[in-house]
Amino acid sequence: MRSACTIAGLIACLSWIGPLAAQAAERPAIVGLEVHPPKLDLAHVRDARRVIVTGKAADGTRYDLTAEAQLVPADDRIRLDADGFVVPQTSGDTTLQVSAAGQSASVPVTVRDVSEKPVNFIDEVQPILSKVGCNAGTCHGSQQGKGGFQLSLRGYDAQFDYRALVDDIAGRRFNRSRPEQSLMLLKPTQGVPHEGGFLFDEESRAYAVIRQWIAEGCKYEPATRPESIAVHPEKPVLQDAGDSQQFRVIAKYPDGSTRDVTRDAVYDTTSFEIATVGPTGRLQAVRRGQAGALVRYEGLYAVAQATIVGEREGFAWQPQPEANFIDKLVNEKLQRMKVLPSGTCTDAEFLRRIHLDLTGNPPTADEVRAFLADDRDPQAKRLAKIDELLDGPGYVDYWSLKWSDLLMSNRKFMSEKGVWAFRNWIRNAVATNQPYDEFVRELLTANGSTYENPPANYYRTAEKPNEIMANMTQVFLGTRFQCNECHDHPFERWTQTQYYELAAFFGDVGRKSGADKGEQIIYTLANPQAIAHVGTGQRAAPKFPFEVEGHGVNAGASALRPQLAEWLVAPENPYFAKSLVNRYWSYFLGKGIIDPVDDLRASNPPSNPELLDALARDFVEHDFDLKRLVRLIVTSHTYQRSHETNEWNAEDGELFSHALPRRLGAEQLYDTLLIATGAPANIPGVPAGFRAVQLPDAQVQLAFLDMFGRPPRESPCECERTSDVSLKQTLTLINGPTVADAIIHPEGLIARLAREKAPPERVVEEIYLSVLCRPPSDDERTKGIEYVQQVGNPQEAGQDLMWALINSPAFLFNR
Repeated sequence: MRSACTIAGLIACLSWIGPLAAQAAERPAIVGLEVHPPKLDLAHVRDARRVIVTGKAADGTRYDLTAEAQLVPADDRIRLDADGFVVPQTSGDTTLQVSAAGQSASVPVTVRDVSEKPVNFIDEVQPILSKVGCNAGTCHGSQQGKGGFQLSLRGYDAQFDYRALVDDIAGRRFNRSRPEQSLMLLKPTQGVPHEGGFLFDEESRAYAVIRQWIAEGCKYEPATRPESIAVHPEKPVLQDAGDSQQFRVIAKYPDGSTRDVTRDAVYDTTSFEIATVGPTGRLQAVRRGQAGALVRYEGLYAVAQATIVGEREGFAWQPQPEANFIDKLVNEKLQRMKVLPSGTCTDAEFLRRIHLDLTGNPPTADEVRAFLADDRDPQAKRLAKIDELLDGPGYVDYWSLKWSDLLMSNRKFMSEKGVWAFRNWIRNAVATNQPYDEFVRELLTANGSTYENPPANYYRTAEKPNEIMANMTQVFLGTRFQCNECHDHPFERWTQTQYYELAAFFGDVGRKSGADKGEQIIYTLANPQAIAHVGTGQRAAPKFPFEVEGHGVNAGASALRPQLAEWLVAPENPYFAKSLVNRYWSYFLGKGIIDPVDDLRASNPPSNPELLDALARDFVEHDFDLKRLVRLIVTSHTYQRSHETNEWNAEDGELFSHALPRRLGAEQLYDTLLIATGAPANIPGVPAGFRAVQLPDAQVQLAFLDMFGRPPRESPCECERTSDVSLKQTLTLINGPTVADAIIHPEGLIARLAREKAPPERVVEEIYLSVLCRPPSDDERTKGIEYVQQVGNPQEAGQDLMWALINSPAFLFNR
């Protein structure tokens, strides 16, 4: 019997035969076979199972031989169907003989029961509907259905689907006496016109299962849903484009039983440019890189992270320095991928990078001179500088800005007095290095005056319980729960019901006006407001979307938010620590291990899962110490690598083999401009000397900041802060008043050098140290001096040179 397969999928399957054959001819000799699973246990008459055959070369390299392997049953207790699945025939023990590439293996097989077993709608019919796309969002699973017929999206509501199929239009979709005349079979086989097109033929397994179900009376019997699915191999390594890998998907049930659902699972890929996955579960390598094979089955998700090594002739791994476990795990991944990392950045590059990353501001010319003149061991003086900056006021300013963005500190919501109070509370938490779990717990459980107890302002950023919940999950769990407000999450396990159950925890938030203008009092309602499920119309009871050991819901408790907070910050919560360390990693390395950082889901796998797990585990073990986490990251050699690439890592954008240049954020760019030029800060609406990174919110008007991507703080999404490049930005940098006024300011560096009648050599030196935070190279020094002498006016020449450097990538990017 053949598996149901769309025409497009069949063409894709057939198109792989050529590359597979060509690749097989080029691989080295196979010295042994591995078969997964090593033995088969077939429980019932339709318990068909696939085996994966892997060939091992002498150097340890593995190749998938499933497509070319010969499978021969030892007797008639089992047979092979057209898909290569092992199908039970009669009870007893037997073996399956496997041969490929001149090697052979034997697989023990036990057939337990082959008596007739009725087809179950939930276990067998619904998965087929999902596989062929009947309940997809583009077909009958859409909000309005299709052609007057609606199914639940991806089959999350089995009873609804059964009634829609069997009871709708008086049951005319089925002919129990002549099943083959049922519309449910005639339409997908194009026996009658079907807008969805041809889905499977009369010889397919899908047709046989549905036909048998109809013949048995279209019964609905309860069934236990699987609790998880597992994919094998979980982390396949393919050597080059043209290679392929067959997957095997096993559903696991609460009673310990399993079922091979490879044929019914739905497949996709995180990057079709690197690898594609066909409907039968075979991954095809397209080019070098990493791609996740996304597997979905009945509301469950799994990811197999595939690595395509590609052509790396001449590659030789070289031992790399390792300051901590970060370097060890990054280097192990680089070695597997045959990527040679860049060397360590220069002292000048490190100094500018660490200043910008820890304080948002660059070092001054004097700080650059002092650091470069320090003749201590390079790593020792870097560690000393890191500790100095972590303990300085610049760190407090900059990281208060970051958390103010995430928590939407905005007078539009909080009033002017409220936003200053909230900002100062955040600053105090950063300055005292308040443990992250305590910080979040205090925020979520806050009650009282928004002026006297500033974290209560958090409940002014949104008033509806579902909006508060969506903000919370995006920031503190790194998940986008708002995606399942109208239907089950399209890429995750989260359901629409869970959306309203989690929102119900914020139904006890009460609000009333305070004595002062703009003040609000946040308190706990004795009778929480009802949160209605828009799908059912029923009141949603508070319930956690996943279990965390030791943290259940006490519906009779006087307050709901404290329970939610304890569940959220629990060390056992698999998302809380992981989302934070991933977010912080992106701030220093330019990209999250999971990217985007606020979209953690099974279908968005990490580029280095071992690294992410280790960072999260270390963060929890050290009591959610944020400053320690920062120090751990920036002291690694991975962070301190040069942005200059080599022939082996030039294409790498996700394995952290070299620094990724990052355009300065809006506030960074503005402050860096003033520090480089020596112009004083004088921002309207705040005290003189206030830096842009110290501003309380985006309501302090400064057009330059908005032009360069300052977030309005109306959403907790990192995407609010943009680094998009526009023509308007370019023109502003080239001839806008902000840059020009800073360069020519009478208290600025150029004016000071002119008053001191500095010689050309010093003019060039000071400008490079101030703007690029490094001395000029010999060539740059020579050309700079020649230009100053040629112009004849040191002040005018200095302004020109400074303008040119400010408009260079070396100034505009942190690299």
